[in-house]
Amino acid sequence: MPDGSAVTPAKIQFFESQKKIHPKAVSGRYRRWKTILTWVLLAVFFIAPWIRWERGPDAPAQAVLFDLTTPRFFIFWIEIWPQEIYYLTGVLIVAALGLFLATALAGRVWCGFTCPQTVWTDLFVWIERAFEGDRAERIRLDKAPWSAKKVLRKTGKHAGWLALSVITGFGFVAFFTDAPRLAVDLLTFNASYEAAGFFALFAGMTYVMAGWTREQMCYYMCPWPRIQTAMLDEHSLVVTYDTLRGDTRGPKRKSQSWDERRTKGFGDCIDCGQCVQVCPVGVDIRTGEQADCINCGLCADACDNIMVSQELPKGLIRFDSLAAQDTRAQGKTYQWRLIRPRTIVYGLLMLVITGAMAWSYALRPRLDIAVQRDRAPLFVTLQDGTIRNAYTFKVSNKTRQDRSYTLAAAGIAGAEVKVVGERDEDSGSAVSHISASPDSVATYRVYVTVPRESVPEASTPVTFQLTDTNNGDRDSYNSVFLGPGSK
Repeated sequence: MPDGSAVTPAKIQFFESQKKIHPKAVSGRYRRWKTILTWVLLAVFFIAPWIRWERGPDAPAQAVLFDLTTPRFFIFWIEIWPQEIYYLTGVLIVAALGLFLATALAGRVWCGFTCPQTVWTDLFVWIERAFEGDRAERIRLDKAPWSAKKVLRKTGKHAGWLALSVITGFGFVAFFTDAPRLAVDLLTFNASYEAAGFFALFAGMTYVMAGWTREQMCYYMCPWPRIQTAMLDEHSLVVTYDTLRGDTRGPKRKSQSWDERRTKGFGDCIDCGQCVQVCPVGVDIRTGEQADCINCGLCADACDNIMVSQELPKGLIRFDSLAAQDTRAQGKTYQWRLIRPRTIVYGLLMLVITGAMAWSYALRPRLDIAVQRDRAPLFVTLQDGTIRNAYTFKVSNKTRQDRSYTLAAAGIAGAEVKVVGERDEDSGSAVSHISASPDSVATYRVYVTVPRESVPEASTPVTFQLTDTNNGDRDSYNSVFLGPGSK
């Protein structure tokens, strides 16, 4: 400055403050579908842990239980052991492919209708609306000074949120422990630290994520809005605004006829803003396709209601594809392509992986063995010149009955098997006898003794063979037998 006075730099904001979204209530077909799916999903979530399923004595009677103490995953008649974690991997892969397929067909339809964040946020908004009123009333209440009425309505809303959060926290933990016992333990303050801790964690996160963060979870924490753009193509059904029909848009006076608007170049959109007011993430779909749009269709419901009131055709905002819009803009007829290369690939991969898992589970053995050879000492030379190796032998009995087995070592001539703790009259032969309790892993220490001349090499392959004496089921495990080798 000429007078030498200092210039105060302008304050720069590097982020925009959150603008609270007050979604307006709306009615229509997509709102009905969302409500139906919400109640179905909630019923599955809250009822599934209470369904009983008889598995026999000393077995959990909960139909769906992810027991981390056993550990086992129980889903009705299916029981998954820890070493079968590949089934869980397969389920996650199929779920991911299903999400890819749904996105390729209809954009973020998962986010709009079935995502837990969406479902619980809908419930929290419903509670908020019950205590504070619809959108306009909630906005006025937030701006109004604090009063006894405002405190009462806010307190009621948060009490409802906390009650739903507590029920949700219990619902999550009930999938990992027996639901009736958990309910009693929590009510009598006898729950374990782990159960109480996870219950408080899930309840607290539900309250924060569905009550306070809401769409901010979708904006900043969920990676799917950015990933899903790679799954879309020009034939994917997404919520779109028909610019050819709607623009140029502008408010309509009651005294103004549609012929007058047409002559002035206005389209069917009266710029009422209802589509923005009902959007749970605050998106204006009229500005074009957006990654933040969750494809819930509520804006289409709101717009259809306005079109009916204006005696105009519905569908100004609708589920459509970009290819369809471009084709119609050229005056041609478009037919939606359900079968496309990417949908074929996703569908085939899901079918193959699901079929492979089902086939594998149907043919999986009812017993499984694992053998670990002692590392020290490598071998022991006994007084009679025979060589002995020690092994830790584990057998998994995947049935609900006591099982007895015979154990033999094949591949080495004259091999004798002795189980530590076995009676002397039953040991020192080619076959030993072991047993396993129902649905358990039995561990034994096993000695294998062979003549010196049967192991001329330092390492000789040996195969442990286990046979169920009740039904003949067999399993084997390849290991090695170490000796001094030739001198």
